[in-house]
Amino acid sequence: MTVERRERIRALNDQLRRFHTGGRIMITKGVVAEGEAFLTNALLLIAAFDDFSEANDPYGERDFGALTVGRERLFWKIDYYDPSLTCAAVDPAQSDGCVRVLTVMKAEEY
Repeated sequence: MTVERRERIRALNDQLRRFHTGGRIMITKGVVAEGEAFLTNALLLIAAFDDFSEANDPYGERDFGALTVGRERLFWKIDYYDPSLTCAAVDPAQSDGCVRVLTVMKAEEY
């Protein structure tokens, strides 16, 4: 993968994670059950997340993170789908033809 391609994917992922634009956000039942204040806090912490390393981001795309909100361990993950959401996107470096889905879940729901 070229540096330019990785930077484009990273920028598109950051846009979704930080500003909630350029894709969809899916929240699991376990996270929703914690209440609105918990969810708001979780989304703010995900937006501010910057603890990327070789261990949790081996491809440099900023598509996964783990953090603790209150007493709950959460994971978030960005996946790339085609516009019908039925299979993988052809090119996650493009905003057209690729639907990014950010899923927020409790670690126990993984």
